[in-house]
Amino acid sequence: MSQEIIHVYLMPGMAASPKIFEHIKLPEKQFKIHYLEWIIPLDNESIEDYALRMTQYIKHENIVLLGVSFGGVLVQEISKYISVRKLIIVSSVKSVNELPRHMLLAKITKAYKLVPTQLASNIDVLAKYAYGTKASKRLELYKKYLSVNDSKYLSWAIKNMVCWSQENYKSDIVHIHGDKDAVFSIKYISDCIRIEGGTHIMIINKYKWFNSNLPNIILND
Repeated sequence: MSQEIIHVYLMPGMAASPKIFEHIKLPEKQFKIHYLEWIIPLDNESIEDYALRMTQYIKHENIVLLGVSFGGVLVQEISKYISVRKLIIVSSVKSVNELPRHMLLAKITKAYKLVPTQLASNIDVLAKYAYGTKASKRLELYKKYLSVNDSKYLSWAIKNMVCWSQENYKSDIVHIHGDKDAVFSIKYISDCIRIEGGTHIMIINKYKWFNSNLPNIILND
């Protein structure tokens, strides 16, 4: 009898391309990786409706769904429409209670509306805003991995990240988080697999940990 192939769908972070997963490898006899990509939102589209629209790109049942950062938020919304074998988020949040305080303030004051997304074609501006880095040596990474510079998408994404209102999350969700994450501070995160030295981009620079541990995380109930 042939071994069941487990289909693993990967969703990148805000404005990022699936290239962030280029070093993620799973045993091919057991797993098949599929890459999801951001699509341009419709006018005034809710994140719930966007997630429902994204399900058209999922072609298998009982899948593993993994999302990074804002992609982690999106996969949680997608999982409300389809049956998933395992839901995994990386460098993300499970509820509004895990958002950093400056994002909560931005929601209250609607400061997110002031972000000049028309400048988002300047990758340096986007990197510094969306990923909280001032290190110029990292900008080459962002130039490589950030691919969506559509201002409509960026306005929508920033608003829906800041204004996400989920309070209760699935008890079996797997949350993997770095203790050096500068975007979503570990001090607000609960119930996670803590990665020492892990930053917000650890899916890129700690890929060896993921390659070693994801198979067991997926298979363990």
